Amino acid sequence: MSDNNGQARVGVFVCDCGTNIAGKVNVPEVVEFASRLDNVVVAKEYKFMCSDPGQELIKEAIRTHGLSRVVVASCSPLMHEPTFRGAVTEEGMNPFYFQMSNIREHVSWVTKDPEKATKKAKALVSAAVRRVVFHDPLTKKEVPVKPEVLIVGGGIAGIHAALTYANSGKKVYLVEKEASIGGHMSILDKTFPTLDCSACILTPKMSDVGKHPNIELLTWSEVEEVSGYVGAFNVKIKKKARYVDIEKCNGCGDCWSNCPTTITPSERIIRKGDVIIKELVKDN
Repeated sequence: MSDNNGQARVGVFVCDCGTNIAGKVNVPEVVEFASRLDNVVVAKEYKFMCSDPGQELIKEAIRTHGLSRVVVASCSPLMHEPTFRGAVTEEGMNPFYFQMSNIREHVSWVTKDPEKATKKAKALVSAAVRRVVFHDPLTKKEVPVKPEVLIVGGGIAGIHAALTYANSGKKVYLVEKEASIGGHMSILDKTFPTLDCSACILTPKMSDVGKHPNIELLTWSEVEEVSGYVGAFNVKIKKKARYVDIEKCNGCGDCWSNCPTTITPSERIIRKGDVIIKELVKDN
């Protein structure tokens, strides 16, 4: 919908919002100003533009004036942008050819001087008209989503999150950089503020993670790269060498005494009286 020379045909609609806007902004003056802007073919005022009669006013103007763009100056887009997009869509206009200008929260509610408020409202309406002319038509589309979850960190928070998602039926990948999950809580005696036994809380959860059919546990691993987008992420994970076949390991401990590799120090939390400190120790 455009005129003979291909220029956009813009309609501007300014809302009084009762007295929320009209009590501070000179709305008729803003409407008259908007009517003289480039590409604007119609400019109108209405008391409540979001109401059914207000929306009908917009739709009638689209039909009568062959509008190809619509600007509504009213309240926050958070409240009524979907409302106005729906109205223009009903008249066959792409919803993204609509632009909303917030002259309530950004103008009337925060400006004491009516003259300054009116001037600012004009500026915002002018900017909205200028912007909407350059809008491109967009379409919504659906893409397949992988209902899988990656959790980085196998501490108590990661363990609890993994179990929550896994119990809801989702596939979960739990990545932990250390050789075992459990995190700092696994080396504490009691938990604050109830002083409950840390192992009594953590150990059953660790066991549940290890045997849960929906959880794939990736210990001694680190995330190196993440790409993609929501619902279709691609994650590159580096699995550090163990030199032990986990499938055959029975926990006998012989590999510790025969391992020729120096064990990398890891962080441990140690409690001394009422003081908790961190230090590096070797897992010998």
